[in-house]
Amino acid sequence: MPSGRVHNIINTATYGLIAAATLWAQSQQLVVLTLPQAASFSVAYAVGTFLLSPDLDLAEGRVDSKRRWGLLGFIWVPYGRMFSHRGLSHTWLLGPLTRLVYLGLIALLLYSALLLVWPKLHWPASWPATTSSPSLEVLLPLALGYYVSQWLHLIADGIRPDHGMRRSQQKFRKLRGGARRLGKGR
Repeated sequence: MPSGRVHNIINTATYGLIAAATLWAQSQQLVVLTLPQAASFSVAYAVGTFLLSPDLDLAEGRVDSKRRWGLLGFIWVPYGRMFSHRGLSHTWLLGPLTRLVYLGLIALLLYSALLLVWPKLHWPASWPATTSSPSLEVLLPLALGYYVSQWLHLIADGIRPDHGMRRSQQKFRKLRGGARRLGKGR
């Protein structure tokens, strides 16, 4: 299993390759990429690489991603206690989603605490009516950038896309085998 530094080098080098390939494809008019799309992909990729690494499930220890949160790094300790290393947090679809949901719950708790202190705070209703929700043109590259950064981490760890399914099947077989042994003991 590579160190956090090696994961960062892999992701950074791969980003360089992706950027070079995209620029070449654009020059050949094979793809059309807007600035918001490129920015969405790039920001999500960087956040996924440096702040929301799958190794946050080790947040009780010294993890680069936790350290990069600075004083807010402590918010990842409960996440590290909830998820065993290389467990659900290291699956291809749900793993990255667990970190986003966890971060969303932290934001919701913070907002709820702000409402207790400042009851007149009404978000998002207090935002100007001109604010529109992000388009698919921005959301798709955002999701892609985040997930690609996560998947590179998992590939470097040697975790295959069927990792979670294989573990579930193994647990099911153990349970089924235990049930058979119980049935034979009668």
